[in-house]
Amino acid sequence: MPSLNYQTARFLTSAPTLAQCPPDEGREVAFAGRSNAGKSSAINTLTQQKALARTSKTPGRTQLINFFSLGEETGRRLVDLPGYGFAKVPEKVKLEWQRHLGEYLRGRACLAGLVLVMDVRHPLTEFDQMMLGWADEQSMPVHILLTKADKLKSGAAKSALLQVRRRLQEWEDLVSVQLFSALKREGVEEARVRLDGWLAEG
Repeated sequence: MPSLNYQTARFLTSAPTLAQCPPDEGREVAFAGRSNAGKSSAINTLTQQKALARTSKTPGRTQLINFFSLGEETGRRLVDLPGYGFAKVPEKVKLEWQRHLGEYLRGRACLAGLVLVMDVRHPLTEFDQMMLGWADEQSMPVHILLTKADKLKSGAAKSALLQVRRRLQEWEDLVSVQLFSALKREGVEEARVRLDGWLAEG
């Protein structure tokens, strides 16, 4: 299976709600994670672009569903979902984000897989478990990136990976996990292989 060229990713559109998303056709992979988990950095690293997804010193800047098409063909897309759980916004706004996230994950037929981004030092937060619950409801495959792996020594990072795998044993047919570092570009090829598998089908 030929590898997709993620460097060709370009911004397509932003949508505040499911109803305003691009047509529900083709295949797309969504990235979700707490606002400070390194989600935008992971997308930028995978696409070898410095500013495709917005990174910010202020967590929670991504308040829209952002779509990126791969090359000229808009039928293959990466999706940056709103960061959740750390932003300094009113509770009412957080609940609204949560509702739109749930609607997107439940209602988007072309969604082929979910990349769940977690800080390797703080994995499986309440938000992460909520996302896994939604994915389980939809039988949606999930690939977890344990980001910021460079912040831990190799042994500690591998230990964290094993602990997460152990805690997710009940979901092992649906969920895969790897270490990832945007800074050191660790785990990039492994993640791209997973994306290829989801996006190239159909």
